[in-house]
Amino acid sequence: MKRFAAALFALCLSGLAAAHSFQLGSIHIGHPWSRAMPLASPTGGVYLSLENQGKGADRLLSASTPRAASAELHTHVNDNGVMRMRKVEGGVEIAPGQTVKFAPGSYHVMLVGLKQPLKAGDRFPLTLNFEKAGSIVVDVVVQDGMPAESHSH
Repeated sequence: MKRFAAALFALCLSGLAAAHSFQLGSIHIGHPWSRAMPLASPTGGVYLSLENQGKGADRLLSASTPRAASAELHTHVNDNGVMRMRKVEGGVEIAPGQTVKFAPGSYHVMLVGLKQPLKAGDRFPLTLNFEKAGSIVVDVVVQDGMPAESHSH
């Protein structure tokens, strides 16, 4: 029975590691993750979800991490049939009751000038700065691929 309980506890902990979240005031931050990148890659991306559980709008203004020279808010736009990445000026608004997903091909935090490669299994801190809620340091998990909840069908 003790072995069963220990195995169940370990399984629960592994689930928590795969799906972690953070709360800052009315902003719920869901599963910050990054994809493992080749050793020579100078950039990477961070993906997550931002849910505004409050009654007023808020805005993600910026991000930073010791893992890269800079962290920029980016999105993808259709430019005459060609998808291009663009830096987001003025931050990303999160309306009350809205969830904004940062996912491949959409909003993301672009890590520029990586100081070391993003290897699967690594974790690193990312500071998110909001207009009203303030700042929070979240733990980003580096994965080989996209987490199951990020796939869209």
